[in-house]
Amino acid sequence: MSRPCRCRRIRCNPDANYFKPRGIPLDKLEEINLTLDELEALRLADWEGLYQEDAAKKMNISRQTFGNIINNAHKKIADTLLHAKALKLEGGTVKRVGK
Repeated sequence: MSRPCRCRRIRCNPDANYFKPRGIPLDKLEEINLTLDELEALRLADWEGLYQEDAAKKMNISRQTFGNIINNAHKKIADTLLHAKALKLEGGTVKRVGK
């Protein structure tokens, strides 16, 4: 039996929660779900340029867990871009904290 998922702290609050390629009807697209903790990992590592250990502390998780989250997020983003899929931002075991 696996351990329960630890609540991850996030600060990001995206302006939009759905992205799709232009010119392809929504009913023809496969959808990829990017969780809010994956989005937060992208924000911390790629946007803010933090090292994984520092970013993991901000999210209240281990460095290894952060590495797993960021790898999954990168794969999902690449799949979305390379295969013209829709991207939905939602879910994850998260707790929003102030700026």
